Amino acid sequence: MAVTTSTLPGSAAAPSIPQTPVDASAVFLANMAALWHRDPQLAQRIDEVRDEDRLELVPTRSGAATVAVDTPKGPTLLHSRYDPVKDAAKLIDAVEIDGKFCFVVLGFGLGYHVRELFRRLKGDAVIVVVEPSLALLSTALACLNLSDIIASGRLVVLDQLDKAIVHEKLQPHNTLMMLGARFVNHPPSQRVAGEFHARARALITDLTAFSRMTLLTLVGNAQVTCRNIAHNLPKYLTTPPINVLGNRFKGAPAIIVSAGPSLRKNIELLAEAKGNAVLCATQTMFKPLLARGIVPDFVTSLDFHAVSKQYFSDVKDFHGVHLVAEPKVSWHVLDDYDGPVSLLRSAFGAELIGEKLAARDGLKPGATVAHLAFYLAEYMGCDPIIFVGQDLAFTGNCFYVPGVEVHDTWQSEMNRFNTLETKEWERIVRNRTILRTVPDVDGRDVYTDDLLSTYLEQFERDFIGVSARVIDATEGGARMRGSDVMPLRQAIDEHCTRPLPSGCFDYRKTSDWNDPARLADGRAEIEARVEEIGQVRETCVEMLSVLHELEELSDDPPRFNQRIARVDELRAAISRAGRAVRIVNAAGQLAELQRFTADRKMNASDATGTDLAKRQLDRDILFVERFLEGADTMIEILRETLERLDEHAGAQRS
Repeated sequence: MAVTTSTLPGSAAAPSIPQTPVDASAVFLANMAALWHRDPQLAQRIDEVRDEDRLELVPTRSGAATVAVDTPKGPTLLHSRYDPVKDAAKLIDAVEIDGKFCFVVLGFGLGYHVRELFRRLKGDAVIVVVEPSLALLSTALACLNLSDIIASGRLVVLDQLDKAIVHEKLQPHNTLMMLGARFVNHPPSQRVAGEFHARARALITDLTAFSRMTLLTLVGNAQVTCRNIAHNLPKYLTTPPINVLGNRFKGAPAIIVSAGPSLRKNIELLAEAKGNAVLCATQTMFKPLLARGIVPDFVTSLDFHAVSKQYFSDVKDFHGVHLVAEPKVSWHVLDDYDGPVSLLRSAFGAELIGEKLAARDGLKPGATVAHLAFYLAEYMGCDPIIFVGQDLAFTGNCFYVPGVEVHDTWQSEMNRFNTLETKEWERIVRNRTILRTVPDVDGRDVYTDDLLSTYLEQFERDFIGVSARVIDATEGGARMRGSDVMPLRQAIDEHCTRPLPSGCFDYRKTSDWNDPARLADGRAEIEARVEEIGQVRETCVEMLSVLHELEELSDDPPRFNQRIARVDELRAAISRAGRAVRIVNAAGQLAELQRFTADRKMNASDATGTDLAKRQLDRDILFVERFLEGADTMIEILRETLERLDEHAGAQRS
């Protein structure tokens, strides 16, 4: 496992590198032992690099090695021929460290700048290194001992830009990336693999935006989501789960109908597919399809906002269409939907009423109703899964297909000077700051925005792992990688040629869609949760009082240490009330994020002694205050839930 050395053509002979083949072997083994533990897939790929395929090390005046990489313009040194270590320090000198928690280094080289950056990291910050050359990585790991960095779990190496792999590797660090990420360019690596690094930068930027939007949505909607789930417990307890649908339509085609503007081209063709394909409509398309006499087999809903009610209002006949919804959906939807309903499993619901009452199958969480429809089709065993109206872009500078609910809302504003097309364009351009272009199904540029782009990202990740064939029959919109593009006419002619299996919908007649048998048990569980949260609330009130006392004692260590013992006792009592704490925290995600952020900043600070203790007290006081607010809100929500359970039980008796 020797590492050879050479000199560049025309360069003066440099002193020999103070590293023997035995040293290289020991360094490589130490690095690989750590890497096998942290990233066995990458370790396997590096282990498969042959010794003769490694790059030749080039001696430098300082004694540390550099390396030359061939490019179309000739060999390029990845580090200084004089002093690579000093060169790395100069590179990192220009990097703003304070307030950043994730550093994306574009180019590994031999790792000098990676080690220098790690040395200067503060707190829990992580390094993500992008490097496409396995030969270079193998050479570096036989040259520089980075085993401590690898073993720390704070170094992620990306050697390929497969979206699923990148998301999987970076997911544990999403929150740190969102709190503060910075790109660090290694200039020689840019000259060697500039295109690869540009694609990596774009991919990681999109991932960070997606993570930020996901987290902020989670935090911002946490309380209303918990309220919706709690208020939907009467339906959760009285309606059957989706379990009966598992592989029920195995091998049958499914068509997912979304409200993208391209749907206007071929919406009428869906009538031909009825009966030969499982029609899954998003909530936006439910009424427009019924208006055309096209009755979908399923409709999906998940939006937490009460505005979702409009997609089902004023419907006289629901035609037995099966609504599959996430429990976080606005309870106004479920209260008014007069047809078969199934709610998916909810982890928060299980916390409220217990695993036995909450038991049922669930699906992956969907960012949109179209994602939910896709997961449902996959769960039912459908193959192929055909998308229509899934533009994820502003095809023809339009936002929606004609006939959707929002167009009715706009009617009072429209005249010959303010047309529907004008309103559509205004809807798009008011978000001009987040507009971007992406390739459409024909390879041309089409406008989308950051939100739609994140939805596209999720679809493309989903398509990687699905066993069914995915067909994009939208005939417009953004190109969804991982799907086969074809016109809807062709998709129907090739795949929707036989009637669905006889009796596949018989479950709708045999299932009890309003079974009150579990309501009493559910009510008892909610009463128990109210009492448990009340008890932990009392403990937190005392905790807050003691923390304020400690503020006054921060300059009196003996009394401070004596009083803090009570904090430890109260903290232990709160820990024993784990279920109540988890329920309150579910509605108080902002408090969790604030505490996480405060912890990261404290870990990155140089504060010690009294200063550190004061910061910890400030963090704890803020968290307990937010927790008490969350406890009050949750008790209020659960009392409202008890009223809804009583109303539902009373309606059953009458």
